[in-house]
Amino acid sequence: MENDPGRTRYQVFKRNTGPLHFQHMQKDPFALDRLDIRFQWGRYGIQVLRCHLVAFDAATTIPAHKHREYEFHFIAWGQGSVTLDDGTFPLQAGMFYLTGPQVMHRQDIDAWDPMNELCLHVDIVELDNQSVPDLSKDHSWGRQPEILEADECVRQLNTMPAHPTLDQYDAMDWFLTAFSAWYDRESGAYSTIRQSIIQILLRAARAHALTQIHTALPSRDMNAYRYQLATQYIRDNYARAITLEEVAGEVHICGRQLQRIMTEQSNETFSAYLERYRLSQVCLSLMHTDLTVEQVAVQHGFSNGSYLHYVFKKRIGQTPLRYREQQRPAKSVDPPPV
Repeated sequence: MENDPGRTRYQVFKRNTGPLHFQHMQKDPFALDRLDIRFQWGRYGIQVLRCHLVAFDAATTIPAHKHREYEFHFIAWGQGSVTLDDGTFPLQAGMFYLTGPQVMHRQDIDAWDPMNELCLHVDIVELDNQSVPDLSKDHSWGRQPEILEADECVRQLNTMPAHPTLDQYDAMDWFLTAFSAWYDRESGAYSTIRQSIIQILLRAARAHALTQIHTALPSRDMNAYRYQLATQYIRDNYARAITLEEVAGEVHICGRQLQRIMTEQSNETFSAYLERYRLSQVCLSLMHTDLTVEQVAVQHGFSNGSYLHYVFKKRIGQTPLRYREQQRPAKSVDPPPV
């Protein structure tokens, strides 16, 4: 059986991975999230928002949501399904999928089999021309091939089909490489982690394209970081019914802790922030569209026009229609700050 050519790559993966394969990373699954990893790759700025191993209990559902960044989901072990724009697809160990910018996705864990997922969540931003040398003139220190490789990788990611596939180029192993660099405090840990992130991006794109540490790694202000993630999630999903517990789960903390962070960072509760942001978007709609109050309400997360009328008058001091009448002639007036 060891040399049986009939074995599929998936069968080989199941034999060589699982809880024991990622046992080292289970010592501190969210360790890399505490590092502020950002670097330039070619003509792009890369910021790592998350790089961790997360465990989901059997029969868990991660509700439909989206991000404006790239999020890679690698199934380390377990099984379930993911619902994307093109339908519902089965998930099993050794598979991965990408939810690129603004891709709505929902994940359901098998009723009997828990799942562990390796998650890489990165922001990829194209830099201005002053940050990137002219390809026709820059041939030193390997910059030209790096720029070309980064360009091709990002192009492939942006055209990648929205459905799961096998991790046939072993991108998952680079999560372990990055974690080990941090855990072992090896010399050059930051460079190893940087290269690990690049390798995950390259190998994921390719799948669909057929000692002591001597320098301190940058640390995050974790409360500010979690506040940033939570408020961005709220802004991306405010137009539907979202709860404190859902957003807290997205940031991997409890609701009580998120409430405390929200109050500490913005001096307002989760509900107050969500309502204020919804109202700011309502103000923009009233100023720049001809939608009815009922339509504006439904479009921006309020149950109906009557409830929006009540909240708007309480918070803004006037009715939605009166606000529209006053603001339209004076287009230079901005909506309440968010």
